[in-house]
Amino acid sequence: MGLNASLSLFSLTILLVFSKVVTADNITLAFQKYSNFSTMSSLFTQTKLTVPISKYQTITVLAVSNDAISSITNRSDVELKNILMTHVILDYYDELKLQGMREKSIMLTTLYQTTGLGEEMNGFLNVTKLNGRVYFGSAVKNSPLNAEYVSTVYHNPYNLSIIQISMPIVAPGLSLAVNPPPPPPVPIVPSPSPMDASMVPAPSPMNATTTAPGPADADNSSDTVVPKTTPTADTPEADSPAPAPSADNEKIEAADKAGPSSSAFKSGSRFDVILLLAFFSSFAGF
Repeated sequence: MGLNASLSLFSLTILLVFSKVVTADNITLAFQKYSNFSTMSSLFTQTKLTVPISKYQTITVLAVSNDAISSITNRSDVELKNILMTHVILDYYDELKLQGMREKSIMLTTLYQTTGLGEEMNGFLNVTKLNGRVYFGSAVKNSPLNAEYVSTVYHNPYNLSIIQISMPIVAPGLSLAVNPPPPPPVPIVPSPSPMDASMVPAPSPMNATTTAPGPADADNSSDTVVPKTTPTADTPEADSPAPAPSADNEKIEAADKAGPSSSAFKSGSRFDVILLLAFFSSFAGF
């Protein structure tokens, strides 16, 4: 048992070492044997896909007959190239391997995925086995699985296989040109600034000083409503304190008070004199 396993492993290793690399000649010669696929063979040559295919040792080509492929031949070369790239699987599948699949779905990587333009899974294929039949379709969500496996046209185990499907697979978004991706942009380092204005704290409302309005502010202030001040009513003099008397006023008041007493004294003196004169006159008459 162990000897047989060793021999099988050795045979597989020899087969892989000496297996031929897939070249343009391999694909061209394989298609030339079957005239029913001459249109697809010429499209591979027209779109120059034989060059990128030659870089892989193991591929599977999903071939479409001349009648079925006529539905896409009127498309542009760019779109044709992208569609054909989705018909090149980067793995080996033949009738034996497909029939041995379980009733399930698997994802297969195509040549279009290597371009870097694949989006929304349009660089992958969905292969589903249902009720003993195998169906192919785009792995893009909600894409139909309407390309059915027909037969194996050509196979060189673990190197090249060409299998026929009932109709071409057209995934959405394949009208873009296949160009090398642009280099990543070089980041621009901004020059250092003395101070970022956003880093300066805003003045506090408590510390803000109010400046007097200028001429422009005075003009604008005419539009604003200035509250009117109500004049205060004159308070009666009784409510306000009397002014303090000065020194001159005190003298005047003192004179006013002393005036009546002195005039009375003078009147009294004059009366006494008259009485004396009358008295002396009476004596003189005697």
